[in-house]
Amino acid sequence: MATNPPKGDGHRNGAVRDRSQVLNPTTQQWVKRDTETGRFMDVKKDGEPFKGVRKER
Repeated sequence: MATNPPKGDGHRNGAVRDRSQVLNPTTQQWVKRDTETGRFMDVKKDGEPFKGVRKER
C-alpha cells in the first residue's frame, strides 16, 4: 500500500493483521475476532465497523 508523508507520525498504514470482523445479526453490532485462535476480542457498541480491520464473508 502506498504511504503518504509525513512518515512516522504515529498512524497506521494498511490493514490490521491477524484480525477480522463480522456483523452479529442478533445485536447488529460488529465483533472483532483473532484469526489465529478464532476467539472473539471486542464488540463495537455504536454499530459502525472497526476501522482498518477486514470483514469476514
